[in-house]
Amino acid sequence: MSFFKKIKDKISGTNEVVAEKFKDGLTKTRDSFTSKVNDLVFRFRVVDEEFFEELEEVLLQADVGFETVMELIDLLKEEVQRKNIKNTTGMQSLISEKLVEIYNSGEVVSSELNIEEGRLNVILMVGVNGVGKTTTIGKMAARLKNEGKTVMLAAGDTFRAGAIEQLVVWGERTGVEVVRQAEGSDPAAVIFDAVKAAKKRNIDVLICDTAGRLQNKVNLMNELEKVHRIIGREIEDAPHEVLLALDATTGQNALIQAQTFNEVTNVTGIVLTKLDGTAKGGIVLAIRNKLDIPVKFVGLGEGIDDLQPFDPEKYVYGLFANGLEMEEAEEIETETEEDK
Repeated sequence: MSFFKKIKDKISGTNEVVAEKFKDGLTKTRDSFTSKVNDLVFRFRVVDEEFFEELEEVLLQADVGFETVMELIDLLKEEVQRKNIKNTTGMQSLISEKLVEIYNSGEVVSSELNIEEGRLNVILMVGVNGVGKTTTIGKMAARLKNEGKTVMLAAGDTFRAGAIEQLVVWGERTGVEVVRQAEGSDPAAVIFDAVKAAKKRNIDVLICDTAGRLQNKVNLMNELEKVHRIIGREIEDAPHEVLLALDATTGQNALIQAQTFNEVTNVTGIVLTKLDGTAKGGIVLAIRNKLDIPVKFVGLGEGIDDLQPFDPEKYVYGLFANGLEMEEAEEIETETEEDK
């Protein structure tokens, strides 16, 4: 059974709706990346060095990342040699299988949010301005509330004009309380007030917004360290999650941002926004492989329910859905010829 079929069988039933969200959200990447892979398979027919060189170029254009591409090419070459594969039939399935292997390799880290019953769970959201950080907080609040959890938001981005108002709008939209102060206030003071209020009201999850534009890395480090200290002083082992919001449309720049923030604070997970708006969806693999930080959520559209927990198999299904359809069409064609 091909890897495509294994994925399809695995996501059948209750997972099909979410899988279709991944498929729709990755349309731009799929149209660019998978069509080029399919073209390679059609043009070459034989797996040789030239085929791998062109595949390497296609992967780099999708922002999979140089190190990840080299690892993938090596794995593919080993598999081709081991199985004595001569032609390119089924290469799309083999590529998708190895991409999932690469994502799941390395240190075992959970893509689930670190949320426990019976405590105030604190999520710190970080990221530069313009990546969709505040919108992500609103969508995450809606998701957690739909799961039956009580949620509170802290408007800790006090420097960006309109940031507080934007979060308040999301609070009204989702029916979630927002703790805020005046624009320009000390972010740590806002977070302190929010932690106190959340504890008093027995809130399940407090999501804290933070400033996205500080003059330099030293200021950023000092501000985040101060917020960390305030939260940790009030709640043991908190914050329980530090989620970094990254804009998928920026490609390799997102990877650079991830490296910078990871130096400043202990990032526990990535929220990759605007994945539906880019042809460079391979950045998911580059981030995971380069930094060993799990992608916990991806933005697959503008709807309130389009923030989805990341699943590498659904991601690969979204990337290679056309390949699966081609594979099924080829099988039908073969069966028809055999019937004749």
